[in-house]
Amino acid sequence: MIQTRTFLLFTFVFFVFCFVIVFGQTTSPETNCTIKSNTTCEECLMIVSCLWCISSQKCIDYPVKSILPSHSVCPLSEARWGVCWMNFQTLIITISVIAGVIIIAIFVCCFCCCKCENIGSKRSDERMERQGHLRKFRQEERKAEMRQRHEEMRLKYGGRED
Repeated sequence: MIQTRTFLLFTFVFFVFCFVIVFGQTTSPETNCTIKSNTTCEECLMIVSCLWCISSQKCIDYPVKSILPSHSVCPLSEARWGVCWMNFQTLIITISVIAGVIIIAIFVCCFCCCKCENIGSKRSDERMERQGHLRKFRQEERKAEMRQRHEEMRLKYGGRED
């Protein structure tokens, strides 16, 4: 349980860190990325909506309609968005892997919780069944004792034999 909490906390902190790195940049009032062409990657990426292409040294508007920039605009291995030290291809792969790990972790946690809950209910069902058998056994013992006492009373006082 503690390991799961630690893992979830670490994952949350990592995502917050990645979010701050990628989106926590200052934005300037200018949104025209072409003005920042032939400057540096850092200057270009100060505008969050810009994409820096290393091979052409151009700062271009991020193609939001196509989600991923096409190869004709800039190859993914040469594109930088958010941070200059990580190419877009690596960023996509990293985020995909982290998302996959989180989804798998959520499924594992749900499975473990359901499994533990079922084990607990099975234990309580078994306990209830044992108690039921014990009550039935005691009831049978009392009935047998009662029959024996009745039989002794019949024999002692000469009751009618059936």
